[in-house]
Amino acid sequence: MALTEAVRGADPAAIDIIETDAVTTGIRPPAARTRRWGALLRRPTFAISALIVLFWVAAAVGWRLVGLEPFADSGARLAPPSAEHWFGTDRIGRDVFARVLAGAEPALLVGPIGAALATALGSTLGLIAGYRRGWVDQLFMRGFDVFLTLPTLIFLLVIVGAFGGSAPTIIVAVGILFAPGIARIVRAAVLVEMGKQYVTSARVQGESAGRIIFRELLPNVWPQILVQATLSVAGAIFISSSLSFLGLASAPPSPDWGLAVNENRTYLQAAWWTLAFPTLAIASLVVSLNLIADNFREVFRR
Repeated sequence: MALTEAVRGADPAAIDIIETDAVTTGIRPPAARTRRWGALLRRPTFAISALIVLFWVAAAVGWRLVGLEPFADSGARLAPPSAEHWFGTDRIGRDVFARVLAGAEPALLVGPIGAALATALGSTLGLIAGYRRGWVDQLFMRGFDVFLTLPTLIFLLVIVGAFGGSAPTIIVAVGILFAPGIARIVRAAVLVEMGKQYVTSARVQGESAGRIIFRELLPNVWPQILVQATLSVAGAIFISSSLSFLGLASAPPSPDWGLAVNENRTYLQAAWWTLAFPTLAIASLVVSLNLIADNFREVFRR
């Protein structure tokens, strides 16, 4: 309580000093956390990117609720954008606007779940490796090095070829693919924290390894985890769209964005809208997530 009240009445310079001491002791003042989130919301790139991501989340969840029909034949084939069909129609006469909004569902089904799996697995392994060090650290690091040297596309092709292109398979593949990179980042952050006073105090007090890892270290390395998790979501969405483009994931008549790009690539000159809008959807979501991660990194940097 005393620390919180001191921060509330302090000037910005004093707050910076308190935050520095908090990093050393493992204490996180609530006022400092609030100030950081307020700084995020005041950043135009973060605010705009967050709104774009929220729009696609709403589209993925609610496209059925607003009566969109991405699979219906309107009777007008390859019609350009108009008041009736905002994004035009495709070669079958389906409304491109409805299909783009519905395509957010497969993108946000595989990407975030796969990234969540990668974050949970990579963070746990990185925390353990950084805390245990020694032969445990070396064993984990050499295993991570093996996975990081594997070409991404070849690894995915082997997994999809062996187990199929279903959503659960791609989710597991993404989790395995991204976990080593997250683990290395988290391990590096944990090694920095291991030399600080609060870890030494916890050990002297006889706290268990699990408690130190998940109750002491994890709260102090979560900004790095948050950045990596956000980047993983962006990467997973791009990968799932790439697999659909190659015909290894979603199949017709799915409105998946990558599949839409593949199906309409021959109409680039004759009906550009069938290709442009799914492509812009992928780009807007992936770029927005990367910008959010960049803002997290800058604001939560120590």
